[in-house]
Amino acid sequence: MTLLSSERSAGRLPETRLPVADDGRVYGWQIPPIETTPPAVSTAGQEAIDLAARAGLHLDPWQQHILRVGMGERPDGSWASFEVAVNVPRQNGKGGVIEARELWGLFIGGEELILHSAHEFKTAKAAFKRIERLIRQTPDLHKRVKTYRQTVGEEGIELHSGQLLRFIARSKGSGRGFTGHCNVMDEDMILGDPEMDALLPTMAAVPDPQIWYLGSAGIGAPSVQLGRLRRRALAALEAGVPDPSLSYMEWSVDPHLDECPKDCQVHDDLASDEAVLKSNPGVGYRLTLEKVARERATLSADGYARERLGVGDYPADSADTWQVIGEDVWRALAAAESTPSDPVAFAIDMTPERSHAAICVAGEWRGGVHVEVVDHRPGTGWILERARELHEKWGPRCWVIDGAGPAGSLIADLEDEEKGLGITVVQPKGREVAAACGQFYDAVTEQTLSHLDQAPLASALAGAQKRPLGDAWAWARRIVSVDISPLVAATLAKWGLGAEVEEQGGAPNLW
Repeated sequence: MTLLSSERSAGRLPETRLPVADDGRVYGWQIPPIETTPPAVSTAGQEAIDLAARAGLHLDPWQQHILRVGMGERPDGSWASFEVAVNVPRQNGKGGVIEARELWGLFIGGEELILHSAHEFKTAKAAFKRIERLIRQTPDLHKRVKTYRQTVGEEGIELHSGQLLRFIARSKGSGRGFTGHCNVMDEDMILGDPEMDALLPTMAAVPDPQIWYLGSAGIGAPSVQLGRLRRRALAALEAGVPDPSLSYMEWSVDPHLDECPKDCQVHDDLASDEAVLKSNPGVGYRLTLEKVARERATLSADGYARERLGVGDYPADSADTWQVIGEDVWRALAAAESTPSDPVAFAIDMTPERSHAAICVAGEWRGGVHVEVVDHRPGTGWILERARELHEKWGPRCWVIDGAGPAGSLIADLEDEEKGLGITVVQPKGREVAAACGQFYDAVTEQTLSHLDQAPLASALAGAQKRPLGDAWAWARRIVSVDISPLVAATLAKWGLGAEVEEQGGAPNLW
């Protein structure tokens, strides 16, 4: 999922990485692999960068980039982004971004109330101590402070001019009763509906508010709000149109999918240094490849991917289902009386874990194509016997299996004359797999495909998403628990009707 902003693709932004330093030091990507932001004509980010430097906080290029993007302004001077989200692995230095944004809000922006919240009180208190230290060591800022509130639960910094920065732990009640001009949500990977319901309405009466979300990769169910923000960003990138009110910046890698061939060049190798540099902008400043290598040797594979490479687990909304083909569109093509005619083609697919497999058929019907799940069961031991039975009964023109997929291991046995079918299994190349997916999609949109509204196929479509395959795409499952083998098999079976093969059939039409 290496999605670059349109500006970076057009070459109007800095390079994603800094060159290797004279002393051999290497740096992480300073521009995020995933970024989308609404148009802006100016930015207050440079003011925040300069003020932070006066306070002794010298920001890395990537931290400066976040501030320039997130604090972009419209022609009338209002914020281009109501929401700014920063998703970056731990220990890279996101705290410096927060401190620079809060210093600006207090001392330059004139924001009357800035609410800094974190999942745990100890995290909020640590943030208070850091920014207090920056202000105290800067005389011209310190003299503008009326009081540093130290009372437990009341921590904050109040200026003589009335501006207030408060630090609170999030709960379903925290923040109620306050009118925040800027809300800073630290640890946003633990942020759900109750906390948002308490904090977001505090900004309703503010003419030009802004909310910042900062954290690391999603950790599943607690990452409700982060998941929503991320889906909005990816949808904007997919459409090529920025979200009108969201700036989203994420440093992460795009790991190989279960469906990827061994020589896949599209996705990232999680064990590589390149993956570390892509997902960790702090390398070269506060992280090193040597330190990360020690983490890789100690952490679990999933833990390392999440905590260091930004591979998150984001909870699904109902909008997450039926991402490629809409449910209403698919259901409308159901035809209980569909009866395909010769020629027919069969295809087989299975899950990467080999936990389930599916056999599907496609045949001509009323000027279009009918697809059907013939069999879908747990395991794989049943496939050969069932294939022999189907082949003898229906005499299909071909059997299709993606040789690069998990079902590729069945091909040798299927082609064996004694224990298999004694035929040549058709194996589509990568570009033909992509063509098959495109043809299936087109048939649905053009309403030239029918089906029996079978649950396995509907469930597969509901949980499927696209994966890049060259300049086109192929099917992939959205989460590990989704079984898309019926969808893949149906897609390949339909493609098999037009594939150039030696006819294998000859049996009468017994459908």
